[in-house]
Amino acid sequence: MPRIMPKDPNRRLRIYNASEAFSHHQPTGSITALQLSLFLLAPAILNFAKACADHPDIAHGLGANAASGMAVHDECKLKFMELKAKRTYRFIVFKIEEKQKQVIVEKIGEPGQSHEDFAASLPDSECRYAVFDYDFVTEENCQKSRIFFIAWSPDSARVRSKMIYASSKDRFKRELDGIQVELQATDPTEMDLDVFKSRAN
Repeated sequence: MPRIMPKDPNRRLRIYNASEAFSHHQPTGSITALQLSLFLLAPAILNFAKACADHPDIAHGLGANAASGMAVHDECKLKFMELKAKRTYRFIVFKIEEKQKQVIVEKIGEPGQSHEDFAASLPDSECRYAVFDYDFVTEENCQKSRIFFIAWSPDSARVRSKMIYASSKDRFKRELDGIQVELQATDPTEMDLDVFKSRAN
């Protein structure tokens, strides 16, 4: 029985009988409708994949969202913008809701709250993201501030939680336009006030 083979250099289907197949080193046998359909659709599929990869918005979405699979609640961006533009809050603590696959706002700190209040707001055995509006005075006696992003991943946290927070961090940070300093902490000493002071300058 003749076999349809996609081996023509001009990309046309070739039909080989048994003797031709032998001379052209091609296998014989019938071709299924599925095989033929896949072959005919292959160029279109490849072109579509290339177009997606070349498109900046699609490529960014595929890379970021597929990697973390984590959405960001609109309130996260809204509260951060209020902290940055209006200095409405001293800090914001963010939590990943694993079932909803979403980053949400868990706590906010009022402007009068301190670094100690911020440190106390982070759980001992669970990962969190946070931003902190840190005020300081320079050696020239100028009042300044820096917005810190803190990736809190204590040693006692679940391994799965650490992996989720680590893989979603960059995706989440991109939603918070205005981060100036990043800290990664596994215990309180890695984000104490002296660390903030040294990193702010």
